Amino acid sequence: MGLQENPATVVSKIGVGKQQLVEIARALSKQVDLLILDEPTSSLNDDESDHLLNLILEFKKQGITSIMISHKLGEVLKVADTVTILRDGKSIRSFDVKAEHLTEEMIIKDMVGRDLTHRFPTRKSKPGETIMEVKNWSVYHPDYHSIKVVDKASFYVRRGEIVAFCGPMGAGRTELMMSLYGLSYGSRSEGELYLKGKKAAPRSAKDALETGMGYVSEDRKTLGLILIQSIKNNISSSSLQKLSRFGIVLNQREIEEAEKYRKNLRIKTPTINQLTRNLSGGNQQKVVLSRTLLADPDIFIVDEPTRGIDVGAKTEIYDILNELVAQGKSVIMVSSELPEALGMADRIYVMNEGKIKGELTHDEATQEKIMQIALLGK
Repeated sequence: MGLQENPATVVSKIGVGKQQLVEIARALSKQVDLLILDEPTSSLNDDESDHLLNLILEFKKQGITSIMISHKLGEVLKVADTVTILRDGKSIRSFDVKAEHLTEEMIIKDMVGRDLTHRFPTRKSKPGETIMEVKNWSVYHPDYHSIKVVDKASFYVRRGEIVAFCGPMGAGRTELMMSLYGLSYGSRSEGELYLKGKKAAPRSAKDALETGMGYVSEDRKTLGLILIQSIKNNISSSSLQKLSRFGIVLNQREIEEAEKYRKNLRIKTPTINQLTRNLSGGNQQKVVLSRTLLADPDIFIVDEPTRGIDVGAKTEIYDILNELVAQGKSVIMVSSELPEALGMADRIYVMNEGKIKGELTHDEATQEKIMQIALLGK
């Protein structure tokens, strides 16, 4: 699988992408005739995805049948002989890829029930003053305290802009964001954080939220949601003080807020009392976003905001991010999908090996330049 880790490493100590590789390796070890892969590349970078897709094509030559569930349309077209599109629990249409000369646009039309002329909604960018600045920020590994996971990262974010962080898996992007968000990652950190021109040092997630930062984790099921609780409770969990009087949660107010976000974000559920674990990935992501929106921070950190969700839900989340920026909020987006970063961001920081290797404006950025900076540092 191309996984460069000591086999004795505890799986919880490696990143989501590497955990995905372990899962796939376990399935392959069973000498199977039929292999079902559910979003196998959702946590992998481009090189790792290509490696896995080539393996699937090799399995085909060996007589192994693969069923791949995926929202990454380019990958689907690379490996699939037939494609079946599902929407709202129903089979919409099946295609013979080669015979019908299938394109991404044809798939998208049936996935969302309409033509998508612009996959990334357009907006006019008018960045304001600097609202967040990070200087020489270093983060040390949570278990091996002498190892730097992030090394002297410096960047800034202006009001009313989307800033993307790109780079290969293991570049340190998530670790950087989690450490800034109340030291949620690492044994310790060094450096300076300024919010609205004032030095800040949030020591917990609660502190970070109170200083005007909000965080949407890449791992929504483990870090973003309480799956055994209702949609209502998940949405309100970061804003209980706002929804309380004399230490008692106002139940009616909690219901009203949850219903508002269910309607505004179009969360598909019969009731806000539905357990969050019963929702689809896209709707779970909308619940995480609703919780952060209700807390009303000035800076939204969204880590892989569209991982593992369908094209229609992706477009809705892009609209939400654009609306936040239009309101004067700032968005930091960590994304492994380069077209997403190129389509959404005003500026892009490129990371690799724990360091920020370079910065590109929206007009300068291309996939080739991002990869060149990540791998060559120039």
